[in-house]
Amino acid sequence: MPPKFIQRIKEMLGGIDASHREQAASLTEFECRELENIFALLLLGSFVGLPAPPSFLTIELLPFMERELDVMHCRAQDSGDMLAELCGTLGID
Repeated sequence: MPPKFIQRIKEMLGGIDASHREQAASLTEFECRELENIFALLLLGSFVGLPAPPSFLTIELLPFMERELDVMHCRAQDSGDMLAELCGTLGID
């Protein structure tokens, strides 16, 4: 086989690999954001009527909630169309 053909095959497979890695990374980032939201909802769920964990546990975990509170605030501002965001993340047209 000519070396150019083999080089083109390697480039094509490299592009497919990069595409799959990018998609996996974006899905992992999306899952991380959702887990942060669940964590915040577990601790601050009493604001929306969910049963709250014991108060001493909430107070101990509150210093770790600074980033989650910022995330919740940003998501509340950007909460126009969650279905569109989910479809965009999953690559659904």
